[in-house]
Amino acid sequence: MESAEPAPSIWLRRERAAVGRPAQHSRAEITAVAIGIADREGLDAVSMRRVAAELGTGAASLYRYVATRDELLDLMTDATAAEYELPEPTGDWLAELVTVGAQARAILRRHRWLANLIITRPVIGPNGVTLIEHVLTVLAPHPASLSAKFEAFAALNGITATTALHEQAGGGALQDRHVAYLMHAATSGEHPRLARLLAQEPQEPQAPQADRYPDVLARILVGLLDRPCERFPNRFSGTDPADSTPPNSR
Repeated sequence: MESAEPAPSIWLRRERAAVGRPAQHSRAEITAVAIGIADREGLDAVSMRRVAAELGTGAASLYRYVATRDELLDLMTDATAAEYELPEPTGDWLAELVTVGAQARAILRRHRWLANLIITRPVIGPNGVTLIEHVLTVLAPHPASLSAKFEAFAALNGITATTALHEQAGGGALQDRHVAYLMHAATSGEHPRLARLLAQEPQEPQAPQADRYPDVLARILVGLLDRPCERFPNRFSGTDPADSTPPNSR
């Protein structure tokens, strides 16, 4: 059985239904109310009925602006992208993308419900397109392919959202617990590679997650944009897979 076609983007429809009484609200107003509810009480508290109550109207009236709760979630996600400050590029693409990541992280901390949506229900709306345009402008002088640049943008979003979820789950305290168990497992004698690896690490407290994030993000971006994949050269060169030398024959 074929899966249903996804509904067209809400931004491809007019602001409100063409029939009915004159407009009393706007999508922006409805979205702002929904974001306020989510910020205070979490995403589960957001419903068409609850948003309508906050606006002092009936839920049925909101369907003239937003067809489903999923569309409301899309509006909420895109609205948060308006919180970025996007200055003119300076020429240091890596520093500027790490700055974008830092802003993304701050937005995710303000809206704790957002990280899960970015991972499970990614959306592209007007503000998201503005952000993409900024990233592509920053990367315009870079020789990487357009697909690699889009992959870098996706990786930036993904690693930042994952980091935010990790923080929400416990952050450094959670990581310390995992490290403690790894150290315990390494002493069992059943994991020699793990034991050797941990033995090589300096026995000192690790830097907080917040301090490592920019470096981790920078290394990922450099890996995607500055270092071609040696094992699968056709992925970046555009050559036919049949012309590629098998990795094991090198």
